[in-house]
Amino acid sequence: MRDVLYLEEIEQAEALLKPQRVEVLRQLAEPRTCSEVAARLGQTPQRVYYHVKRLVEAGLVDLVSERKVRGISEGTYQASARSYWLSPRLVGRIGLRKARDELSLGYLLDLMEEVQADIAGLDRTAPELPSIGLSGEIRVRPEDRQEFLNELQGLLQQLFTRYGGAEGDAFKLAVACYPKGEQGHE
Repeated sequence: MRDVLYLEEIEQAEALLKPQRVEVLRQLAEPRTCSEVAARLGQTPQRVYYHVKRLVEAGLVDLVSERKVRGISEGTYQASARSYWLSPRLVGRIGLRKARDELSLGYLLDLMEEVQADIAGLDRTAPELPSIGLSGEIRVRPEDRQEFLNELQGLLQQLFTRYGGAEGDAFKLAVACYPKGEQGHE
């Protein structure tokens, strides 16, 4: 099972559009038969098999083993990944992209799409994947916003200048700074 499966095909996205399939997919975090999933969800095995078949066709679920039960083949299935990332390209942006202004929301969305694609393309079988992920919340008074942005940009520019040579392993550095939405306050 992979950690992340990056979905770029419209058929994969469509397979996940039904809430019932998402529930089936959650149940398949561990290898299970359709009968086992059906019992856990209070559904018929036939209904679960219908959803599992669509998820297998989309490459979101794998058949891990098969056995004969009273002359009928019964499969054991497992989700192909622990998490699924949907390419923002599939969401269907409307209209032309605005100029790639570093302070625009459009640029931030493009950057996140690029980061998703880069991470999804990493070789997870490599013995070492040196990486770091940081996330935090800061508070900046409105009158200090521009100074904060200038300081952040300056610090990053120093790193790019110091480590921007042609030698050594290449790393991508992406920083996102955006207003925190209200849904984070509970």
